[in-house]
Amino acid sequence: MAETFRLSLAQLNPSVGALAANAAKARRAWEEAKAAGSDMVALTEMFITGYQTQDLILKPAFHTAAIAAIKALAKECTPGPALGIGGPALVDGRLYNAYYICQGGHITATVLKHHLPNEAVFDEKRIFTPADVHGPYTVGPLRIGTPICEDAWHPDVAETLMETGAELLLVPNGSPYHRGKPNLRLNLMVSRVIETGLPLVYLNMVGGQDDQVFDGSSMVLNPGGQLAVQMPQFEENITHVTFRRVAEGWVADQGEIAHIPPIGEADYRACVLSLADYMAKCGFKKAVLGLSGGIDSAIVAAIAADAIGPENVRCVMLPSEFTSAHSLEDAAACAQALGCRLDTLPITAAQNAVAETLAPLFEGLAEDTTEENIQSRLRGVLLMALSNKFGEMLLTTGNKSEMAVGYCTIYGDMNGGYNPVKDMYKTRMFLTATWRNEHHRDWMKGPAGVVIPQRIITKPPSAELRANQTDQDSLPPYEVLDAILEGLVERDLSVADLVAEGFDRATVKRVEHLLYLAEYKRFQSAPGTRLTQKAFWLDRRYPIANRFRDES
Repeated sequence: MAETFRLSLAQLNPSVGALAANAAKARRAWEEAKAAGSDMVALTEMFITGYQTQDLILKPAFHTAAIAAIKALAKECTPGPALGIGGPALVDGRLYNAYYICQGGHITATVLKHHLPNEAVFDEKRIFTPADVHGPYTVGPLRIGTPICEDAWHPDVAETLMETGAELLLVPNGSPYHRGKPNLRLNLMVSRVIETGLPLVYLNMVGGQDDQVFDGSSMVLNPGGQLAVQMPQFEENITHVTFRRVAEGWVADQGEIAHIPPIGEADYRACVLSLADYMAKCGFKKAVLGLSGGIDSAIVAAIAADAIGPENVRCVMLPSEFTSAHSLEDAAACAQALGCRLDTLPITAAQNAVAETLAPLFEGLAEDTTEENIQSRLRGVLLMALSNKFGEMLLTTGNKSEMAVGYCTIYGDMNGGYNPVKDMYKTRMFLTATWRNEHHRDWMKGPAGVVIPQRIITKPPSAELRANQTDQDSLPPYEVLDAILEGLVERDLSVADLVAEGFDRATVKRVEHLLYLAEYKRFQSAPGTRLTQKAFWLDRRYPIANRFRDES
């Protein structure tokens, strides 16, 4: 009879800093693995602390407590399967990103991360020490090599482990989502399998942490690169995989292949999950937002309803003299379709009071964006008052196009604790609204059907801060603006590059100027869901005071 090894893969959602809660999750996963007759249960990178910890991990009281929690788990989780769990390690006074193997009441192996990522949202060279490559360790009949996350993105660690006797590669990860990430991971892991001839387990955490969303999508690859198991995206899941020793080595039994959704659905789910986790991990149960009758706030309302339930979402209409009747109608229809509460707080009286107060200083001066911004800031004041009084997190609703060119009011519509559409360009907002109207999934807490009225999707976008205003009065058409921004932000193209692609130079230069000019606003903006590799925050770090302009 063939020799077997049963491995339980725990794709779970830890919380940064919640050492006791994360340890309890690990213990429950171990108990489930024990009940399933597994030889080992594996959890993800830095599971005990949550990920990413940023500078929190440098605090001695924190990393000492995290290491103690792993030692306690090692003692508690016996007899039964081995436990693999990520956490910090302190060796000769140096801090490492480590993976612990616990067996028989003891820590029997400590693998230290070799390659430390230092790009995009990662800054691990700042907080951890790179280690030499650790050889394989033994659990039962199997010699396992563990490249920790980034270690598997390079061929050298896997190759060294193969050469030193590893029979299986187990890769624990804290790999955040961006568009196209599942296919990128699959292609890289297939490369490691082809190079080494070994089966590979790619185990990724799930859940939201600030701007980042860890999307799971864990998988098992057999020698040759065949996909044996695909775990779901964005969902907690524990899967038990049986490996069998054959003449050529170890192979995994064929298991479930979960569907990985296309980018439009994945983006929306990332927004929902990140908002739900951000609120839960920050201690909020209810949300409030300004519902203008426009597409951005309608989508944020839908995301909030799907994340925390429509009964926990307060929408507020804040009309002025410039608010159209159809905006009031559309906001009411959207709130009703979603099942959210809608309150109306006119700002006209407050606007008049502010105008009267400023009149002696503004006398003789023409009205301009100052008066427009006052309206936005009054709305921000009222929404923050509701947030404070009722303990509801204020959600910001500005899209990436607006954030890029500063088409937003600091201390006004930028107020809030979180912005789930911060990394979504305006043109994609329209696609997202249509997708949500046409699809409903069991993970959505909001209702099925059309929840964003069609008129909200088709009418010209407007801030409605002056009579007959539309966004295109002061911005290029969004399809042009977004294409230029995609070039400047996502692809780091020069002005000359974009002109060569057919864009008007004066328009590109104007967009570039607005992009740089708005850096101070983005610096003070609420965090929001990361969907791309050039999200505004950790992915793209620019100086605020910046005199450079591209003259190419």
